[in-house]
Order: sequence, then C-alpha cells, then structure tokens
Amino acid sequence: MPVSFKGVVVAMVTPFKNGEVDEGALRQHIEFLIAEGVQSVLPCGTTGESPTLSHAEHNRVVALTVEAVKGRIPVLAGAGSNSTEEAISMAKHAKEVGADGLLLVSPYYNKPTQEGLFLHFSKVAEAAGLPVILYNIPGRCGVNVLPETTARLAQNPLFVGIKEATGDLNQMIRTIEICPKDFLVTSGDDGLTLPLLACGGGGVISVAANLIPGPMVTMWKAWEKGDIAKAREIFFKALPLFKTLFLETNPIPIKYALSLTGRMGPDLRLPMCPPSPPVAEKIKAMVKEWGLI
Repeated sequence: MPVSFKGVVVAMVTPFKNGEVDEGALRQHIEFLIAEGVQSVLPCGTTGESPTLSHAEHNRVVALTVEAVKGRIPVLAGAGSNSTEEAISMAKHAKEVGADGLLLVSPYYNKPTQEGLFLHFSKVAEAAGLPVILYNIPGRCGVNVLPETTARLAQNPLFVGIKEATGDLNQMIRTIEICPKDFLVTSGDDGLTLPLLACGGGGVISVAANLIPGPMVTMWKAWEKGDIAKAREIFFKALPLFKTLFLETNPIPIKYALSLTGRMGPDLRLPMCPPSPPVAEKIKAMVKEWGLI
C-alpha cells in the first residue's frame, strides 16, 4: 500500500543544547508525538530550523528520526534547497537512511520562473525516487508555485501532494480543482486546517501539533468520521493558540512554549532569537490555559 501523508503531520522542532542538536530531547519528542497518535513526522522543515543546520546535522536529524520512529509512522524528510544539486544530495541521503518521503520547499532567494520550479522539483524527485510533497511558502521563498505548475508536476506519480502555506484559500481550492483526485493538498497553516478540509484538503503539516498533538489528531479524526461539530469545536478552541504561535517568526514561539513544558530547552540558533517579553508572556498564558504547565 502506498505511503500516505494525510492527517496530522508534525513539522518537528529541532531541540538544541549547548549549541548542538539535543538528540535525547529529539528522541523523547518523537516518542511523545507517536504516543499522541500523529500520522507522520517531518524532520528538518522550517520549524526544525533547517536553514541553520549544517549538512552533517541535517543528515543526522533525518537519520535519527527514521531510527527512532522504527517504522511505526511515515517519516517525511525535509530535503529542500535553493541549489538543485544540494537538494538532490539531501534527498538521496534521506532515501538511503529509510525516509518514506520528501518535503521539497521552493528554491528561496533566487526566485526561479515557473519553468525553473518545474525543472528543479522534477530533477530532485527523479534523482531520489521517493514520494514528494511540494512545499509552497511564498512569504519565505519569494516565489509562488502556481496551481498550474503543481498540476503539471502532479502528472508525475512521484509527486503525491503539496503543503500549501500561501494563506490563500482560493489558490488552495484551485489546486484541488485541477490536480488529480488522489493528489494531497495539505495545509501549511494550522489556522486554515478546517477550512481546507472542508474544501477537499487532506490534513495539516502542523506547528501546533508539537505542543498539542492529541487535540490536533482528535480534530482530524472527528472530521474523517463526519463529526463536523466536534472538529469545529476543537478548531475554534485551538484558534487562539494557533495565532499566539505566530506572534513572532516561527519557530520562536513554539520553541519557547515547548521549553515551558519542560520537554526541551528554549535554545534557538541565530538569526532566530528568544521572544520579546510581551510575546513571551502571551505564550506562557496560553500554555497555562491549555493546562500544559
């Protein structure tokens, strides 16, 4: 049966301690997420501070995640870069260590054309031969993967879905409309999870699920069972938390929130820095409201 990345995929943080990856905290975090029932985990995405991981650290985090998961749920490995050859190298490594799929972010800074995006993604996918979820986040990358480009890529069976983080529900709907029926359109914004599900989306690649995986999974399962009222209740309860976790640049708030629970330290790598005191207070109040401290 083909691997599926439907449901709640956790865009995992990368714990640090004394300037190094905190492997013990990462293993414990993975165990916590699996125990809470998440459908998949994603190491080395934006939330995992991938831009400031060395190549060796990036590869180690992916390998450690695969090792810790032990096949219990799929591992979607971040392998994107603005260099096609670098992305190929990371993608091949992810396959070698046993990842189940790749998350490929749009090339950032160099702003390729739609044709350049198509050629870049196609070359990386073909080189690795793993299922690919595209990652469209124009706010960070400076380029938008248009629905027509996504639909063109979706003709290749290696491309199984897209993480849509444009914040534009109209674009997400258009992508669902023109792509194959089995092509997964998943939300890259926790706050658009339920609206996208209502339009035919397949789940969320979630930041908040690092902190509240259980409620996120319950919401997803309620939707799948047709219990719309329950899914809506959980969604609106969590909406203030979603907003709080993006008061400053991700992963600053989620890292601080997790540190308050004692599950890992608050360490970030520059240019990420601790939250400002007013934001830190709001995060702390929200974590208390959820009974997590």
